[in-house]
Amino acid sequence: MTVMSPSLKAEIRDLSFSFGQVQVLKSVTLPISERRVTALIGPSGCGKTTFLRCLNRMHDLHPDARYKGEIILHPDKINILDPAVDPIEVRMRIGMVFQKPNPFPKSIFANVVYGLQIRGIRDRATLDERAVQALQDAALWDEVKDRLHGPATALSGGQQQRLCIARALATNPEMILFDEPTSALDPVATSKIEELMTDLKQKVTIVIVTHNMQQAARVSDFTAFMFLGKLIEFDRTDTIFTNPSSKLTEEYVTGRFG
Repeated sequence: MTVMSPSLKAEIRDLSFSFGQVQVLKSVTLPISERRVTALIGPSGCGKTTFLRCLNRMHDLHPDARYKGEIILHPDKINILDPAVDPIEVRMRIGMVFQKPNPFPKSIFANVVYGLQIRGIRDRATLDERAVQALQDAALWDEVKDRLHGPATALSGGQQQRLCIARALATNPEMILFDEPTSALDPVATSKIEELMTDLKQKVTIVIVTHNMQQAARVSDFTAFMFLGKLIEFDRTDTIFTNPSSKLTEEYVTGRFG
C-alpha cells in the first residue's frame, strides 16, 4: 500500500538507474514526506544506497551512470534529474552523511563552513553565525566551542559524525540523506545520532539507509523495503513491522533472510 503524506518533499517517479549495462534500480516510485524520517531497508545489494545517491545526483561522478524517470523536488516541483539542473545546487539543497565519518583535514570550524565558502560566502560574521547554529543543531556545540580551530580529526568517532552532520546542516539543506550513519559507531554514539535525527526532523526531511531494523523502527516514520533493485513495499513504519502486506517483507523483518 502506498501512503501519501499531506505534505510531500519529494516524489520519486518510475526511477530506474544503471551503471553501464548493469541495471541496479527498477522502476521505483516512492513519496518522501516533508519533515519526516523515511527509512530504506533490505538485504545487502538490493539498491538502497544506489537509490539514496540518486536523490542528490552523487552518481553523476561516474561516467557510466544512467538515470531514467523523475525525482520531483517540492515546493518548486523541479525534476532534479533534468540535465539542465545543476547537480552542485542539488547537493546544497540535499545534503549527505556517509557511513564512516569523513571530516576534512582542517579545523572544526573550517569543516562546518566549507560548503558555505564553496557557495562564495566570505563574510566572517555570517560564517561564524552559521557555524554556531549548525554545531548547536548537531548537538556538538557544547563539546567543541572552546576548540573550534583545533583539528577535526582529534574528535572521537561519534563527534566526527556529528561534525559531518553539522557540515551538512550549515548550508540550510531541505533534506539530509544518511547512509548507514551509525554502522561504524559504538552504542552510546549511535544513541546520540538517533536522538539527533528525531530532533532534526523538526527542521529538515531525512532519508536513512540502515541494515539495523531496530534502528529503522526507532527513528523512522515511513519505511521502504527494497529487494533486488525493486521497491517491494512502502508504508508507515509501524505497519511495515507489524502488519506488512507482502510476504517477502514479512520474511525480511522477521529475520528469515537477509
